[in-house]
Amino acid sequence: MYAYCISTVYDRTIDTVVTVIWHNVVVFFVGDCSVDVLAYSASGSNCLGHPAGFVKLNGVAAWRGSWCGIYPNDRGVTMLLVDPVTCSVKRFGRYDTYMDAYTAGQLAKYVQTADHGDIVVGVTADEPRSNLNRALPALREIGVEVGDVQRRGSFCFVAQKGFPTKTVLRKVLTEAESYANPARLNATISGNTFTVVSSHC
Repeated sequence: MYAYCISTVYDRTIDTVVTVIWHNVVVFFVGDCSVDVLAYSASGSNCLGHPAGFVKLNGVAAWRGSWCGIYPNDRGVTMLLVDPVTCSVKRFGRYDTYMDAYTAGQLAKYVQTADHGDIVVGVTADEPRSNLNRALPALREIGVEVGDVQRRGSFCFVAQKGFPTKTVLRKVLTEAESYANPARLNATISGNTFTVVSSHC
């Protein structure tokens, strides 16, 4: 009877996760990761409609927020670093870019310190734009151009650090439009380089 030793190798160059079972047996696994993202915006000063947003990974909620609803109002921009193997959140950050410019600097740092090839999901809530300017260059580097989003507009994206042309971005520019129909995307990413194989608004 043999004792088998199992190890996992994460290899970006061949777009696979390789599970090696010693005694010359090699099994390749490539998993898809479904990412469903819905932003939300507040409107006026009254709690009307209770709009809510979410990030779901393979159908499981990784983040929820709402305006006067049952979930916290995570105003600003929420960022999630996604583990491509398990389709789960590795690192989470929320930045209230309505409140002050300092948080925009922290958001920029979050993007800048992500490793090359990391998968980053971003989603906005309530009002993200008032003090976002310091983060715009860092977001632009990963293919997220949102300088035209106005107060209480919304945006969401899935990006891979170092590959800005692969970024899937949805944005709704104005408060009225975003309250009625906020930014939303659904993307399926496959392989360690995470080419988006499908997406829709």
